[in-house]
Amino acid sequence: MLAFCGCRLDRADHIRADPEALAAQMGWRARLLALDGLLPGMDDAGALQWRSLADAAPDAELVFLGLDDGKPCFAAVPERGDNAPRMANPALWAAMAALSPADLALYGAARSLVDWHARHRFCANCGSATTLAKGGWQRNCSSCGAQHFPRTDPVAITLVEHVDGRLMLGRGLGWPEGRFSALAGFVEPGESIEEGVAREVLEESGVRVRHVSYVASQPWPFPSQLMIGCHAYADDDAIALDIAEMAEIAWFTRAEVAAAMSGEDGARFLKPLDQAIASHLIRWWLRRVG
Repeated sequence: MLAFCGCRLDRADHIRADPEALAAQMGWRARLLALDGLLPGMDDAGALQWRSLADAAPDAELVFLGLDDGKPCFAAVPERGDNAPRMANPALWAAMAALSPADLALYGAARSLVDWHARHRFCANCGSATTLAKGGWQRNCSSCGAQHFPRTDPVAITLVEHVDGRLMLGRGLGWPEGRFSALAGFVEPGESIEEGVAREVLEESGVRVRHVSYVASQPWPFPSQLMIGCHAYADDDAIALDIAEMAEIAWFTRAEVAAAMSGEDGARFLKPLDQAIASHLIRWWLRRVG
């Protein structure tokens, strides 16, 4: 099994569902996550920065993140959300690479939540303004009474192994030259995870897979994905690249994968970000077949 460091906060649903209990948390012990728009504020040691609630703008919408060792933690909703692709935001990638796993999990959860609020200020049902509710884990329409909740989008990310022991990896459009990862795509309505894996791999590579199995999952809230790590087998290695989504797809031997994950000079590809599930899945595969 793979192990990921989850968000260390106690989400304290019993507090966020109780307006009086929530109001009682907004005292001197409360902490406000430092954000520059949606980028994290970081101290000289590379850890997340925290401020007091007094530093929030007077009209700020405050989201209750939960309790960290008994301390109430909040984040303020920014003026606007982020619709840009992650690959187009090098500052975000640099911050993600620098943060510890625990801080990255906390920041990721906070960023996903406040970004959702910034992009859902109006009701999808009637178009009227919505207001923050349940400590920021809900928005309510002031006109039609509709309730809106933060979304989580399931994404199947799959290591495809050929029967001869090679591994299929791909490079998406706009990715840095040489950066390869496992193939991934959203699970669509009405699909099982296994069906989503088979469809996505076939669409992107033209390769049919079998024996899809679950390995591990990881929240990747940039903006709102739940990454569902899988493994599948392929009998055919003929690739028909979907040029609308992928820049490259290739097969790699175990030795080539091991060299890339070790950062060896001259390796055939650059490994995924260490904090990402793709990196953990590939290391799992190397241990499994080694």
